[in-house]
Amino acid sequence: MRLAVFADIHANRQAFDACLKVARARGAERIVLLGDFVGYGADPEWVVDTAMELVRQGAVAVRGNHDQAVNSTAETMNAEAQMAIEWTRGRLGAPQRRFLAELPLTVEDQDRLYVHSEASQPARWHYVRATPDAARCMIATPAHVTFCGHIHRPALYSMSATAKMTSFVPKTDVPVQLLRGRQWLAVLGSVGQPRDGNPAASFALFDTDSCEITYCRVPYDIETAASRIRDNGLPHWLADRLSQGR
Repeated sequence: MRLAVFADIHANRQAFDACLKVARARGAERIVLLGDFVGYGADPEWVVDTAMELVRQGAVAVRGNHDQAVNSTAETMNAEAQMAIEWTRGRLGAPQRRFLAELPLTVEDQDRLYVHSEASQPARWHYVRATPDAARCMIATPAHVTFCGHIHRPALYSMSATAKMTSFVPKTDVPVQLLRGRQWLAVLGSVGQPRDGNPAASFALFDTDSCEITYCRVPYDIETAASRIRDNGLPHWLADRLSQGR
């Protein structure tokens, strides 16, 4: 089965719609959503409604920290992120907020684990910034492949049976076989707000039969997404950064 894995959509309708179209054109048979549907962007209603429909159709979805913040004042964020969350609360209806609140923190699917942040303490929202973070995540689960987001930059880590670690940044559209003799952590880039210097939306395709993962980049209508942010009175930096990939 070919999975399309998305993370950190952040209410960016234009980016999410473009990625879904490309994923389907490339043969995706099931959708996996790694959280942070809301925050930063200007179309939380459309994104959450789309996610709800995808889940009804069989997609897997987990909760991100921005999703949790919509229903909890305990989450602490920087001023711009907090402003976007408070604005988002006023846009979402009760069914949309309930959907976000009821999402699980992790989902296990055969030899795969899906989580927004990382597996050792999913509710603490730790970032996988480097090899020690990745090792902590993989030690916490027996899964052959763990998929996560949160950091907005794509990366691949692996750990051997003797705990030897490797890491690299995957190249766009170059399949990587995730060998069975190692554990793997696939860190997804962001659909709605990439931060690796490339403004194109990011997602990945994973073939469960061949164990090959392919990271994909999708150009989208950044100007419309940015204009939506500005027109709704959200901080202009949230719009400006889209074209910078930062």
